[in-house]
Formats: sequence, structure tokens, C-alpha cells
Amino acid sequence: MALLVGLNIVYVYLFSPQAPEPSAEVSYSFFKQQLKNGMVAAVTMQDSELSGYFIEKISLTADQVVTGGFEGERSFLRFHTVLPPVDDPDLLSTLEKQNVSLVAKPPEGSSLWLTIVINLLPWVIIIGVWWYIINRMRQQGGMGGNFLNRFSKSGAQLYMHKGAVITFENVAGLLEAKQELQEIIAYLKSPEKFARLGGKVPRGVLLAGPPGTGKTLMARAVAGEANVPFFSISASQFIEMFVGVGASRVRDLFNGAKKNAPSIIFVDELDAVGRARGTGLGGGHDEREQTLNQLLSELDGFTPHDEVIVLAATNRPDVLDTALLRPGRFDRMVIIERPDWRDRLKILEVHTKEMPLSDDVDLEYIAKGTPGMVGADLQGIVNEAALIAARDDAEKVSMIHFERAKDRQLMGMERKLLMSEEETWSTAIHESGHALVACCLPNTDPVHKITIIPRGQALGMTQQLPEDDRYHFRRSYLLSRMAVMLGGRAAELEFFEEFSSGAQNDLKQVMELAERMVCQWGMSERLGPLSYPRGEEHPFLGRRLATEKTFSDRTAWIIDQEIKNIALAAQDCATEIVKQNRDVLSALAKKLLTDETLDRKQLESFFDSYQLKTPNAACRVTAQKNRQASTNSAGTTDTAAD
Repeated sequence: MALLVGLNIVYVYLFSPQAPEPSAEVSYSFFKQQLKNGMVAAVTMQDSELSGYFIEKISLTADQVVTGGFEGERSFLRFHTVLPPVDDPDLLSTLEKQNVSLVAKPPEGSSLWLTIVINLLPWVIIIGVWWYIINRMRQQGGMGGNFLNRFSKSGAQLYMHKGAVITFENVAGLLEAKQELQEIIAYLKSPEKFARLGGKVPRGVLLAGPPGTGKTLMARAVAGEANVPFFSISASQFIEMFVGVGASRVRDLFNGAKKNAPSIIFVDELDAVGRARGTGLGGGHDEREQTLNQLLSELDGFTPHDEVIVLAATNRPDVLDTALLRPGRFDRMVIIERPDWRDRLKILEVHTKEMPLSDDVDLEYIAKGTPGMVGADLQGIVNEAALIAARDDAEKVSMIHFERAKDRQLMGMERKLLMSEEETWSTAIHESGHALVACCLPNTDPVHKITIIPRGQALGMTQQLPEDDRYHFRRSYLLSRMAVMLGGRAAELEFFEEFSSGAQNDLKQVMELAERMVCQWGMSERLGPLSYPRGEEHPFLGRRLATEKTFSDRTAWIIDQEIKNIALAAQDCATEIVKQNRDVLSALAKKLLTDETLDRKQLESFFDSYQLKTPNAACRVTAQKNRQASTNSAGTTDTAAD
């Protein structure tokens, strides 16, 4: 307010108009006489009024002035008079003859309003700005509060359970996770039972798992089951451009939760502020670390908060600071894993509850055909199937709609490419090679679909789906899988006597799989049951970086040779299968040119009409020969190196 008063004083002092020169109100006849005498310098006409200046000051008595109000004589430079009601045709000619400056103004009404608007506009702006500032201050804690207090508010969403409530019935599957969280719900419902026995509920529970598995939904279900206030916030909301704002927001969040106790605080994406300290990126005064320190203090500090339970979710528990995971803070870690096909079936039933389904829809078949998918992926498939059915003007969603939606999710959207006959034939040979090797080798996943229709970034695709979910992989399965990956490359070499760039992604997958077999899973006979890190994920950046080797150059050379020999063994196996079944491969490629897409039933019907040669023994002999050659060459090189 002091600033407002000061601005008012400055405005009045600088912009207030000065006292005008006194003006004499004379009669019209007196004005005409002075005009004829050449004593008038300038005239201004506005409506029926006329004012102006004399050439020099004239002494006038009180009798000569219409409204005198004085005695004796006074000198006037300005004058004012009123035009007569009848026109004076000689006035303008006389003014022109005497060289008098004439100014005509518009009617006084419009000018008055314009003057009022111009004078009031600065005050309207000043008052408006101050009203906005005072209103914002009042919203953020009153006139006496700090204006920057608005930045210290946590911004957490408070959900009070009114109307529809999410409970465990709305969460399909995840039975183990639900059992882990039952103690939290029981404590929030009846804390006196635990206090009587001297037990303490976990202060914090960390929900960890891949993206889309339902961590946030599980937290909402816990709040719904306990029927308590639920504060939800993303960890990234703590960080702002102002230093210290993150810590202030953490304090505000916990203060609000304590006022509504018993309550639940849910912090999503905890790794945004909970990453390990001391990684070399950011000093001790880093805003993120200040926020983390305040969070640690609130979780288990001097002030207890027994009736406030903290739930947090992250898909990167490996990068969290160890102080967060100690007992007394996040006591318990609940793993929300990818659902198996039985849980996927329940998830599909939840998402299709309100959907009109055709009689041919088999949700169990869809659940088994979507390995590795999480709840968000399954919801996307159901939604995509509904969109496809709507585009087809169908009354119900049928199995073909789900199949097209699943292909869209797994393989990408169809692309309309104009490919030459040579490229189309090459793609058919390549994909047929994958399918042939997969059908001839044991320990492989059955081929679900093969297509030469371009999808996503691929010109064709062979899709394999396991009969059931796999949680560990045997060496024989991995070798067969690599042979299937190299089946397309082997088919190209057999038919075109050269390789193409179409196997780029296959080679990348073979390299990654062989490297894991040798370096992580101990599946190399020469190296034995040892693990060799070949680049690891940085805990702060979250991607692979070059690390210092913990093994010698000789061991590194052996690792490279073992990776190469495993890949060569898989390639020799695929090549042998393609050579022995060349006619079958050619017939399959021609059928693929005609139909463009073949599903599992069509492939089984096709292969039943041929006698496939399954050279399992030949593949094992080839792999053994490669290992023997590797041992001999490595021994010679090692001797020379020693």
C-alpha cells in the first residue's frame, strides 16, 4: 500500500495540470470591436463558444467584463465569449482578413469521455495489478504470508472416497502383492490391535516392477480398501527451478497427510528424487539431493508419523539410495511382476466386462498368445480391437478383431509399400527360412504367424509364441532359438548364394543372446561358471557405459571366440536344415507369395503334407566340431601368447 500511495504522489506532482491563465468573459460586440482593431491573435471555436488570445494584454474594467467580480482594472491576455443565436456571415471573412489563427474543436461531449478514459486508464491498470497480487497472496496464506509460499505447496492430489471406490476386486491377479499389502490395510482399519501387541506397521512400502504392471492401481486399491484419505503426487513435482522448493514441498505434503491421519501418501516414480547420492553428477547442494534428504527425514526422523503410510512406485529399484530402503523407511518391497497367462486372462475379463463380444472370442487363447505383456498392453489390445470393430461397423467384437489388434501391438501397423517381385521373393525366402528351422528343431517355440506384409520397420515377420510362460531358459533352447534367428540368412545364402541386409535385426539378437550365454549365464565350457561384466547400466544415467575390465585381455579374446563359435554353431545348424529341406522351403515361399500371411493352423497343415528332415544329430555334430576347432585354435594362440 505504501508503494501505491507513493505512486499517487509522484503522479500528482509530475502530471497535475498547472493553474491556467485567467480568462475574461466579454460580450460578443466587444470581441468584434477588438477583432476589427487587430488586437486578436488566435481564436478557438467549439459548439457556441469562442475563446482566444489577444495580441497583448489588455486592461479591462469590471464593466467591460461580463462576470467581473473585481474592482478597478485588470489585465487579461485570454478572453471568452458566446456566439449569438443568429449567424454572423462576416465573422470568418473578418478573421481571415485580420490573419487570425482559427482552430475548430469537436463537440465537448466526445472529448470529455476521451479525456476521462485516458486519465482513468493508468489507475485501472495499477488497481488491477494490485488486486491480482493481493488475491493470490490471500489464497496462499493470507496477507501476512509469503508471496513465494505458492511455490512451496506440494501440489498433491487428495482423494476422499466418495462414490466409486477402487478396491482389490478391480485389480485382476497379483495375489501375492495383495497378501503383502493386507497388513497395511488391517493397521489403517484398526491400529489399536497392533499397538496392543507392541507391533509396528511398516512405515513405507515400495512397489517395484516393470512399467504398466499396475503399481499405481494397486496403491489406489489399498487406499480404497482402508477407506482413508489418499494423497497422490509424482516425485518429479518436488523439483522446481527454485532452490529449496523440493524440500519445502515434501514438508507440506507430510503436514497435510498428518492433519488427515490416518492417511496414505503415494509417491509415483520415486527414482526421480531417490537416486543414489555420490554418483559424481551433482554436488551436495544439488536440489535433488536436498529433496531426498528431506524425504528421508520425514520418513524416519525426529517427528513420528505412525498413522501415515507411505507407498511409492518405481520401475528402477536398483538406482535408489540405500538410505531409502533401510528398515524404518521403506521397510517392505512388494514386487509387481509381469502377469502369467492365467492373470492375463483375468485382466482381459476385467477390460472386456462392458464390451459386447462375439461367441468366437476365446480370451484364454488371447491370454496365452500375449507372453510378456502387462496390464497396460492388454488394455491397449482390447481398446484397439474395439476401434477396429467400430471401423468395420460390426455390432460385436469378434476374434478376428482381437487378432488384428494383437498383430498391431506386437508387430506394428501395416505399411503399404510397392516392392518389386525380386524383393518380395527375397522376403518370402527369408521368412520361410525362419519358419522351416523352427518347425524342424526341438525345444523351439511354435510359429504363431508368418507374413510378408511390411509392418513397423520390418518388411516381413515370423512370430513365435511359447505354449506357456518361461522363467528360465536351457542351453539347448537358446541354441535352437539362435538357429531359428539365422534361418532366414541361411535360406538367402542357399537360394541367392549371397547375403542381404534383411538379417540386420536377427544378427543383433544373436549377438546379444550369445554374449549373455557366455558372460552372464556361464554357458561356455572353456570359461566355466564365471560371470564377466561387459558394460553395465550406470546407476545415475540408466544406460550402458564403458566400464573398467575386471579380466585380462587373454580372457577377453576367449570371450569373443566363444561368442563367435556359438553363433557359428547355430548358423551351421540352420544351414544344414535349409539344405536338406530346400524343396519344402521353396514351396512354403511360393505359398507365402500367394497368401501373404499364414497362421499356425495353416503352417501345420502345410508341413503335414511334406516329409521334413530333422537333422538334430547333424546340428549337434556341427556344434561339437566348432567347439573342437575353437579349442585347438585357442590353444595354439594361447601358447604363442605365453
